[in-house]
Amino acid sequence: MSALMDLSRDLARAVERAARAIVAVKGRPDLASTGVHWRPGAIVTADHTLATEDDLAVVTPDGRTIPARLLGRDAVTDLAVLRADLDLPVADPGDAPGLQAGHVVLAVGHGPRVSWGVVSAVGGGARGHEGDLVRLDLTLYPGFSGGPLVDAEGRVVGINTSGLSRALRCAITAATVGRVVDEILARGRVSRGFLGVGLQPVRLPETARRVVPAAGEVGLMVVSVQPDGPAARAGLHLGDVLVALDGRPVQEPGDAQATIAARPVGATIVAGLLRGGAAAEVRITVGERPAGRP
Repeated sequence: MSALMDLSRDLARAVERAARAIVAVKGRPDLASTGVHWRPGAIVTADHTLATEDDLAVVTPDGRTIPARLLGRDAVTDLAVLRADLDLPVADPGDAPGLQAGHVVLAVGHGPRVSWGVVSAVGGGARGHEGDLVRLDLTLYPGFSGGPLVDAEGRVVGINTSGLSRALRCAITAATVGRVVDEILARGRVSRGFLGVGLQPVRLPETARRVVPAAGEVGLMVVSVQPDGPAARAGLHLGDVLVALDGRPVQEPGDAQATIAARPVGATIVAGLLRGGAAAEVRITVGERPAGRP
């Protein structure tokens, strides 16, 4: 019984620590969502919960309603950033890569209201989403989207959302949130990494996997190369088979997109290839995706 009471007190302290940086976000007529004071004066919430870009407000834990304005939004990651004159503590981001399946986590909504459960998986994404997600075995109640996913020590390891998948309860990792917030604060928008290639999954024979140790059972054949794009300038050719990016195996186009999305425009990424049956490496400078290109 003593151990259970200790756990109960620890979880209550974790919620109390995280709740200091939580606000309610009034961005739709029927239901307030949750927001997190991520940087001084900057609140992050779930983009899908903002039905309007005007007449926005946040409600502090002590009940004050403060006008807010939209700084930028990114539907791809389902994140939006608001500016408000707040005197609240900022969130204490944690280390999502340190999470493991089975770790206890808490989803915290404004109020505060709390749901607790465990991490079911770390990594991978949802269709149309760029960046890794934390998949959860817990309940996200109405209004919880935009609120923090909190570890047992009260650190914010992600932002919860029900907007990326109807089937999955998930959180956007703190690393992705930090990157999106910083880009929106600096530029008002999020730039997306771009290689300029079309990729098609192909099964690799055992002989090919022995040639490139990083290769999995499936690689990505280059089926198109955009002229003057980053991949073309780096020397990628039709028929090359991409097996890894920065040493991380890629077996689906989404794997490559997630890896590229985690790199800033202008970064160098090392592509591990099979070319004519032999191993090769190409260093590619990540470009910025042209407007309107998927």
